[in-house]
Amino acid sequence: MLNERIKALRYAQRLSQVELAKKMSVTKQTVSNWENNNIQPSIDVLIRLSDLFGVSTDYLLCRDDLPRLSVAGLSMEQIEHLQLLIQDLNG
Repeated sequence: MLNERIKALRYAQRLSQVELAKKMSVTKQTVSNWENNNIQPSIDVLIRLSDLFGVSTDYLLCRDDLPRLSVAGLSMEQIEHLQLLIQDLNG
């Protein structure tokens, strides 16, 4: 569910609810409400969460189980290094 994905991604980036709230320009209570499934983020906020965490909106909405990594802002050399690391991890 969306609330679990938001919480897991926040933990993965070692962000507190307060830190995520600041990055998203919302209150800590709003983040808490998302994570407790009390409210749902708007479409605009969902897109911003997707951009912040570098995953697709489909992943956030549990329509896709594979998180995507964003390579935006990386040089071609950095992207090639990531591709090699992924190949090594896949054996």
